[in-house]
Amino acid sequence: MNTLNELRDLVRGAVLLPGDAGFDPARRPWNLAVEQDVPAVVEAADADDVVALVRYATARGLRVSAQPSGHGATGDLDGAILLRTRLLDEVSVDPHARTARVGAGVRWGEVQRVAGEHGLTGLPGSSPVVSVTGYTLGGGLSWFSRAYGWAADSVTAIEGVTADGERFRVTAGSELFWALRGGGGDHAVVTALEFALHPAPVLYGGRMLWPAERAADVLGAYQEVTASAPDALTAWFDLLNFPGGAPAVAVDVTYLGDPAEGRDLLRPLEELGATLSDGRGPLPVARLGSITAEPTEPGAGLSRGELLTALDDRAAKALLTEPIDPLLSVQIRHLGGALSLPSDSPHGPLAEPYALYLFGVPTSPESAAAVRERQRELVRDLTPSISGRKPYTYLTPGETVAEAFAPDVLTRLRDIKHRMDPHHTIRSNYPVTS
Repeated sequence: MNTLNELRDLVRGAVLLPGDAGFDPARRPWNLAVEQDVPAVVEAADADDVVALVRYATARGLRVSAQPSGHGATGDLDGAILLRTRLLDEVSVDPHARTARVGAGVRWGEVQRVAGEHGLTGLPGSSPVVSVTGYTLGGGLSWFSRAYGWAADSVTAIEGVTADGERFRVTAGSELFWALRGGGGDHAVVTALEFALHPAPVLYGGRMLWPAERAADVLGAYQEVTASAPDALTAWFDLLNFPGGAPAVAVDVTYLGDPAEGRDLLRPLEELGATLSDGRGPLPVARLGSITAEPTEPGAGLSRGELLTALDDRAAKALLTEPIDPLLSVQIRHLGGALSLPSDSPHGPLAEPYALYLFGVPTSPESAAAVRERQRELVRDLTPSISGRKPYTYLTPGETVAEAFAPDVLTRLRDIKHRMDPHHTIRSNYPVTS
């Protein structure tokens, strides 16, 4: 597609084509196990570049896929031009109004750094390098979602570019606002978000770690803690099997409140006795990523996520009977709280009280097959507790939005897509239409 050279005259940002220096790194997603074959990469210098690119694509029957950080990529871009938005990096916090405005390239760590200076927090997940926009367009399950709901619930305004190349700003009451606020971003290219921040004058959190042989005891204590946890407390249970280390079991926690109260709420875990390590303590919101210490550079991985209707003795047996090898981690996240309340977003409320996340690293085709098989085994063993639905951001290659949204919601999303983008110029990682 040599005609794509024309883009260099239309945008101020970089345009990279196959064969150009830097093209291969630019097209790679965060997950290096996913291959992205694209005809061009455009790094927008500003929102005007996004307008120019979308108009160009629409006029020529091409597609555009925006990936701020490359998280959530599937490799199925259907020949779309890859749009990178890292230069749209505005971060503006109004501490009095408790609001933030961020460009589409901003990552959560930067928001938390600025908001934390004012005793405020956004609703980030476990990693500081995930983009605010991509995460929020998919709903956004946060450390603090039990207290404040989906990250998408806190969005107050969205700016972007429609499929016909027009700038927009939408707020509550707009169909496009509803579709983008958790519907996956298939309806337009978003260039900026505005959202409410939440008070976090004190945060307590960290990781408690035990040897793997304590897993049954730890899970029992975890069940006790989460059975009566207030919405300000979030706890995640982790079976860990990192290369070069002994298998272990961890509980990761955050508490939006006084550290002494947080420790008291976790007493069943403390009563288990000695830990391998205990990293809990007062925690700046800017350091949330230190709890799970996820990689901050791209790497290969195979994941699978599910929602659990219960974490009972049968589920515990399925989790603990066999080692998790070759998986690196099996994580249970406590949900509930504000997530179970009404939400005017495509996801709506989450009735399921727990989420399951399975992760492994493929080092060869054989190891990839083994990781996928172990994931299938665990899900099969947990089947009585698997709800059959999952959050949009838990989708993995080969899955579709039909597994994230209820049929009536998906019909509404598709109707808006057909009216807003009849030629399917905009393509998200998991489009609402095939």
